[in-house]
Amino acid sequence: MEILKEIWGTAKRNKLRTSLTGFAVAWGIFMIIFLLGAGNGMINAQMEQMDRFLATSMEVSRGWTSKPYKGYKKDREIRLNEKDLSITSNEFTDHVVESGAVLSQGGINVNYSNNYLAQQSLKGVYPNEMRINKKEIVYGRFINEKDLKERRKVLVLREKQAKELVPGGKGIVGKNVTMDGFSFRVIGILKDDQMSLNSDMYTSFTTLKAIYNKGDNVGEILFSIKNLDTKEANDKFEKYYRTRINNNHDAAPDDEKSIWIWNRKSSNLQMEMGVSIIRTALWIIGLFTLISGIVGVSNIMLITVKERTHEFGIRKALGARPWHILRMIIIESVIITTVFGYIGMLCGLAANEYMDATAGQMVMDTGMFKMRTFVNPTVDLDVCLQVVFVIVAAGTIAGLVPALRAARIRPIEALRDE
Repeated sequence: MEILKEIWGTAKRNKLRTSLTGFAVAWGIFMIIFLLGAGNGMINAQMEQMDRFLATSMEVSRGWTSKPYKGYKKDREIRLNEKDLSITSNEFTDHVVESGAVLSQGGINVNYSNNYLAQQSLKGVYPNEMRINKKEIVYGRFINEKDLKERRKVLVLREKQAKELVPGGKGIVGKNVTMDGFSFRVIGILKDDQMSLNSDMYTSFTTLKAIYNKGDNVGEILFSIKNLDTKEANDKFEKYYRTRINNNHDAAPDDEKSIWIWNRKSSNLQMEMGVSIIRTALWIIGLFTLISGIVGVSNIMLITVKERTHEFGIRKALGARPWHILRMIIIESVIITTVFGYIGMLCGLAANEYMDATAGQMVMDTGMFKMRTFVNPTVDLDVCLQVVFVIVAAGTIAGLVPALRAARIRPIEALRDE
């Protein structure tokens, strides 16, 4: 208690100096927590967008050749066909887990009783559409293998579409609707997607292909992958896959424009690398800010020791041991960094909570889709405590150097100091 009273008395006598030192410590911790929170908010928003799709999957669609080959001119459209789907399923079994395709038909009008949906888009899909593009069923079920095999005229709607046909939406499941003269049974309702206009409806791939006479066309190919854990492995697979598909269409093996490939695994690896760089940059900026606080503590302790040299001489002349002097200075350093470090941590947490309550709840609405650009801008409590521990440890070390100097000074020299 005597030591605490003495430290309090010293702080009161040097209010401005103590306040500035404490502010430097608190500001350093506040900034590192605030920056990490803001960075996490932006990173989480990007990860939320990426999480809309299965990370270990690829999407392949048509393209246009960029170079002449085998007598064909460039700018020739390449449409994916049944053979491409068969190649994907049968020739790449080491890496392809499950493959499927997506065909689309626009301008569909839907009738049920006296209600009407105009200009909707009908997609013929495989069951893997739900797993790869992460569709969420609200009522009923999605397209299954039996629908595919038997070419059933079944239909899966979005919540928005279902509510326009039937109040509440749920009652449309099990009912028949009319589309282009054909009767389809509604088997399920999907949760609305904030990133789209929710004008897509889903039926079996084989059903749409037969009704709308799509011939050999398969639209887009979707497949999940395995054993491709590095960017190098993904690049190698993409190159081999592209070459094989290009050969099927008499396109140059190295033509990268003939088909479009979206490798979501590769995108995720790049995203993870970018996130790592951003986090590192934020930590570096925050740590430099933190160092300024440590320098402030070090300076204040040096000045304190210099001003109290005469006092320390008297103490030692009266029998105080070097350890007593050392302990007093170190405890003062620890108390200053701990108290103001804790204040900085609380302010940082409060700022992050404010960001979460404001920017974290904002949704960008473009009219065509909605998306969040800032998600959960917070920092885990264990990280905050680690930051405070670092500043306390650094403050202790900063105070140790002048403390050792004060403990070693001879009483006669200290008494002569002015």
